[in-house]
Amino acid sequence: MRRTATTAPPGAAPPGSGPHPPPAPNPPDRVVPARHPARWAAAAAVAVLTAQFVHGLATNPVWEWHVFADYVLSDTIVRAVWVTLQLTAYATVLGFLLGTVLAFMRLSHSPVLRTVAWSYVWIFRSIPMIVQLVFWFNLSALYEELGVGIPFGPVFWSVDSDSLVGTIGAAVIGLSLHQAAYAAEVVRGGVVSVDHGQTEAAAALGIPRLRQIRRIVLPQAMRAILPTAGNEIVGLLKGTSVVYVMSIGELFYQTQVIYGRNGRVIPLLLVATAWYVVLTSLLSLAQYYVERRFARGAGRTPPPTPLQRARRLVRTVRAAAARYDRPVVPANPLGGSR
Repeated sequence: MRRTATTAPPGAAPPGSGPHPPPAPNPPDRVVPARHPARWAAAAAVAVLTAQFVHGLATNPVWEWHVFADYVLSDTIVRAVWVTLQLTAYATVLGFLLGTVLAFMRLSHSPVLRTVAWSYVWIFRSIPMIVQLVFWFNLSALYEELGVGIPFGPVFWSVDSDSLVGTIGAAVIGLSLHQAAYAAEVVRGGVVSVDHGQTEAAAALGIPRLRQIRRIVLPQAMRAILPTAGNEIVGLLKGTSVVYVMSIGELFYQTQVIYGRNGRVIPLLLVATAWYVVLTSLLSLAQYYVERRFARGAGRTPPPTPLQRARRLVRTVRAAAARYDRPVVPANPLGGSR
């Protein structure tokens, strides 16, 4: 007997096509935080060492903090700090002016200028600073008089070396000439970092060479010059302590004189250390703002300054306090009136 297929009436659902049950929900993913046991152990070790160091500073009587407080703002130390700042300022300005000239001499197409600049950098970087200072301090032993006249001919005007180059002058000359050798390489590295195609385009537009350097090359080179130049100035500030061999009353020399009289070596060294830390911190802060100014063309949003970060922190704290003091409005119960 032949089996006939049954057909469902029109509009009826096919057999076995009833409503399906919804799929079971997937279990939520478990978030496992990353663990850094070595990092926590290192942080704990650093915290313990820092606490021990601070405890030693506060409890060890050898530091003699009362002696530190007596001398840190004394007239002798403040005058010595002023001498240190003067030496740093004079040597920085003169050193970087001469270093800039030497840098462009090394970049010149003249073989004579390149050789002279290279020789200067080689000689003054090879001789220690203290040797240069002692040499300039004893300049009168080599040249009793300095004069102006015709080369290899008669001298029209001369002056005694000791009266022309005093103790402070010898220190400024030695520091400036030493700093110029390093400043030349700093400036040359910054100029070389600028794309050469920009100067070629400026020359094609008919811009004079001096204006190319002043308006195109140097503003871009300053981004590479400033970090290293700031480091050099900080090193020069600390390097002025070498002039103690010339008996100049700068910070370190005056500190030595005082603890040579009263025997308080440790607190007087702390006085010098505190002043050097303050001065280098101020130089670093000034460097940060100068770098931020010259970085305006490199980024649309420069990093916030420390003052802006402090203001942002104050606003955040005030906003959190305002949210904490705001009264809590209870939510409407289910079925309540809206």
